[in-house]
Amino acid sequence: MTQGPVHLEVAVGYALPRKGIPAATSFRKWVAAALNGRIREADLAIRLVGAREGRALNRHYRGKDYATNVLSFPAELPEGLPKGVTLPLLGDLVLCAPVVAREAKEQGKPLAAHYAHLVVHGCLHLLGWDHEDPREAEAMEQLEREILAGLGLPDPYRED
Repeated sequence: MTQGPVHLEVAVGYALPRKGIPAATSFRKWVAAALNGRIREADLAIRLVGAREGRALNRHYRGKDYATNVLSFPAELPEGLPKGVTLPLLGDLVLCAPVVAREAKEQGKPLAAHYAHLVVHGCLHLLGWDHEDPREAEAMEQLEREILAGLGLPDPYRED
């Protein structure tokens, strides 16, 4: 049984051939692990894209003209909700499959483990975690290590 939020909806979309990319069930498992104990309800989408779309999104939203491994887009809830009313919308993750595959190969990591790390990393961003300063970065990395260890995956930051 997958642990995680009480209510979890994860839509996984593939904007490129699925060959070599983990199944949607794996992405859901990684999201559930990242959110477990941190949020009660969550609705998010994961989109797997090619280099062209990854680059266009990174350029448009971050001003960086290259494809990156993961982009996190926190949901913007509509204004005017009654006080105390929340929606389970968490946001969207975009993973650039060619970048993820290249990084996994360069770093000597199993592809699925690298995807798991990036999904966990992206989910933490959706929850408000950041790594802009060294203290925040260390706290976020430690949390990522703990979540991934709970999935039976190695420390993604350990250099062999």
